[in-house]
Amino acid sequence: MNNKKKKEHIGSSFDDYLKDEGTYEQTQAVAIKRVLTWRIVQDMKKQHIAKAEMARRMDTSRSQLDRLLDPKNPSVTLSTLTRAGRVLGREVRLELV
Repeated sequence: MNNKKKKEHIGSSFDDYLKDEGTYEQTQAVAIKRVLTWRIVQDMKKQHIAKAEMARRMDTSRSQLDRLLDPKNPSVTLSTLTRAGRVLGREVRLELV
């Protein structure tokens, strides 16, 4: 890394760095998915709902639920998230800021 590249990011935010690198959107999607996955898993544990039962209540397959719960897989549909939320007594809210 040359000095110019190093100095370019001094004082800038991590978000600015990710935008400069062209990875901001992907990184943000992965972070959001990880938080959602963590929350769903925590609620399942709290309510003593096994994966097979969760999939049954969501009217989906176990493999679809596994994709939803995989924090490394950023692809998830709003429909799947909404069904998971409903099963857990939660509401999914999206916001553009």
